[in-house]
Amino acid sequence: MVPVATLLLLRHGRTTANADGGLAGRQPVELDDTGRAQATAVGERLRPVPLAAVVTSPLIRCRQTLELALPQATPVVEDGLIECDYGSWEGQPLKKLAKEPLWPVVQQHPSAAVFPNGEAMAAMAARAVAAVRSWDVRVSAEHGPEAVWLACSHGDVIKAIVADALGVHLDAFQRIVADPASVTAIRFTPLRPFLVRLNDTGGDLAALVPPPTKRRRRANRVADSDAAVGGGAGASR
Repeated sequence: MVPVATLLLLRHGRTTANADGGLAGRQPVELDDTGRAQATAVGERLRPVPLAAVVTSPLIRCRQTLELALPQATPVVEDGLIECDYGSWEGQPLKKLAKEPLWPVVQQHPSAAVFPNGEAMAAMAARAVAAVRSWDVRVSAEHGPEAVWLACSHGDVIKAIVADALGVHLDAFQRIVADPASVTAIRFTPLRPFLVRLNDTGGDLAALVPPPTKRRRRANRVADSDAAVGGGAGASR
């Protein structure tokens, strides 16, 4: 099994918009008391994990989450991780939006959804996936293939990245859940990505740190086998 970097996708903590049932979009909504507590708690869980890099959406709710969770880190802003541009839907109550003709499209056929005066969901997914894959290559090159790095982003963005990692169509991404302050872990191998954790809100994150590579003669025989890579990832990680 070829060692690869590990990406931790962190969703920001709960915001005032989350609590009120509104669609925040790119508005500068901030964490509420619950969100701040969630950010502090996930920081404790991340404490034993050596992070080679921390990147973030530019929106304040993500930056506040990292300030509380990882106060010693210096996050790098990555515009590709910003929330979807919901256009004129931003700031609207979800109950009201659920009556819009576009709502069933967003829920059942999101790859065709283009928000009025906003962004297409397919475009959001493409730039988010491109951003994390580019950063994964960069982190691996600079810190080695066993590095662990973190990206803080938003629910729909994380779900789109997970859908890509699973090899499922974007139209299935509404089946994926990414709760506030949850951690999702992905490893991008040369052959295919592996979803290691999904929507983890309480597990031991130290277990995600890869052990030192042990070179075995057998590894040379199976490194280029897709089945062997899959079996190895499932068994050892």
